[in-house]
Amino acid sequence: MLQELDTIQVAATEALTNATDAEALEEWYRATLGRKGNVQQLSRRFGEVSAEERPLFGKRVNEIKTALQQAFDERSAAVKREHIEGLIAADALDVTLPGRQPRRGALHPSTLVLRRMTRIFGDMGFQVYRSPDVVTDEYNFEWLNMPPEHPARDMQDTFYTTQENVLLRTHTSAGQVMAMREYHPEPIRVILPGMCYRNEQITARSEIQFHQIEGLAVGTDITFADLKGTLTEFARRFFGRDRETRFRASYFPFTEPSAEMDVSCMLCDGAGCKLCKNTGWLEILGCGMVHPVVLRHGGYDPDVYTGFAFGSGPERIAMLRYGIEDIRYFWGNDHRFLEQYS
Repeated sequence: MLQELDTIQVAATEALTNATDAEALEEWYRATLGRKGNVQQLSRRFGEVSAEERPLFGKRVNEIKTALQQAFDERSAAVKREHIEGLIAADALDVTLPGRQPRRGALHPSTLVLRRMTRIFGDMGFQVYRSPDVVTDEYNFEWLNMPPEHPARDMQDTFYTTQENVLLRTHTSAGQVMAMREYHPEPIRVILPGMCYRNEQITARSEIQFHQIEGLAVGTDITFADLKGTLTEFARRFFGRDRETRFRASYFPFTEPSAEMDVSCMLCDGAGCKLCKNTGWLEILGCGMVHPVVLRHGGYDPDVYTGFAFGSGPERIAMLRYGIEDIRYFWGNDHRFLEQYS
């Protein structure tokens, strides 16, 4: 019986040496040291051994179990190490191969639209004027013909700072008087791009922060026809030469007369669809002739000078141009959305 134990140990050791992966090791352990393995079955054969040989038999069985368990642990570690070394070798750097191009970023869709709008107006002679995001109440409201208690202030829920009379601008129109006072008495033709902030509920159509691009032109003999010609040319260059435009009467405290500008729907070409709410038209901006009160606050005599102003949201234009249904995508930082515009 003791001779049989030695034979079992030699055969198990040889089989363990031939196990070259995790599956083979698991199979070996199940057949040898597992609950139904041949070594474990030896413990149940004490009845076949004489009383004199039982102590030697039991001791030898335990020695075989210990030796095979130690051999199994060593072999498992060796197989795991060989596997890792193989993975490293397979992924080794071959200096003769061409280099891997790093993944490059791309401009945000809002930035793409802002740059294109800036380029179009730049071709028309408009210069970029940067105004601050944090302004006083006078620049944001009062000097734009919205004195305290004016009902138009309720149209824009405002973020106020801890400093009295200081707030986050609700529109880029807050930079109009700044630009006028800086350029006065020279004629003006500027655009004012930037971020605006409003304390609104976040929905698919509204955000607490968004871009705007303001346009302002002041000089002598500027008429509403100049405004229409400028914005019509912009719409055709941005949306396509075959795009139709229209102006609708509207109201803004800082312009008089005021209007909103629409372009024919680029999805249905004016036939009516879900994007244009079956009207065939899409609103892209608000505009009007600069109000005499605003001109006066900017230092210009409204009896001598006239001007026009307009404001548009690049995110809204991007939503119309690319068929984006939710403004929250612009700020969600989802690569699946952003990579579409790379």
